[in-house]
Amino acid sequence: MTAARFVLYPAIDILGGRCVRLFKGDYAAKTEYSEDPVAVARQWCESGATFLHVVDLDGAKQGQSVNRDVIEGIVEAAKSYGAQVEVGGGIRTSDAIEDWLACGVARVVIGTASRNVEQMAVWVSEFGADRLVAGLDGRDGKLAVDGWIEQTDTPILELAKALYEAGVRHALVTDVERDGTLSGANLDLAASVEGIGLHAIASGGIRDEEDVIAAMQRGISGAVAGKSLYAGKLDLKRVLTRLAEGERTC
Repeated sequence: MTAARFVLYPAIDILGGRCVRLFKGDYAAKTEYSEDPVAVARQWCESGATFLHVVDLDGAKQGQSVNRDVIEGIVEAAKSYGAQVEVGGGIRTSDAIEDWLACGVARVVIGTASRNVEQMAVWVSEFGADRLVAGLDGRDGKLAVDGWIEQTDTPILELAKALYEAGVRHALVTDVERDGTLSGANLDLAASVEGIGLHAIASGGIRDEEDVIAAMQRGISGAVAGKSLYAGKLDLKRVLTRLAEGERTC
């Protein structure tokens, strides 16, 4: 596997058209940070972000896109800064993938539908491995689906191996129990997925600059920062500078 440049993805989670953060994936435990997610996207891009991680939380629960207009605005805003966007939340069909890619999204995150390994293999052939991210989200190492509402008994690492063999090359690895808690990311799980051969993006619990640097030092391909940015625990411009310096000294 070719080494991937470490990428820090600022998260923009959208519920009812607004920028929010959930606590451990609980829709009833949300904190609203902005009425204007597009303005938030511009803020992160102005701080140097090159790739945004956008989630349609309504879409994740309903199984289809709900906040498309807002997300299209984010894509256009990011494009004006030369930044890219990956989108997740309710993307479960070929048409949905094709629609998002057509509107300028660089990658789509497939969560619930990633359990269907044969279908994922078809999508890799149809859209290319670099346009798809398998959403390996769960609790205690087991997959959670349908907006994290349904907890399955499927081992995340077992599914990761099957997806890698099917041609998938990118995975978002979220420890739901840590998401929105600022308790530290599950880097062991993300590193295990990376070791299988997937470019793993660690998500859930990133609390500060040291967590981000630790993810890079573990050889993980990326990390998603959400609440740490919104709560002022992580200075995006500073950590991006430090990451760039770290890469130059490697």
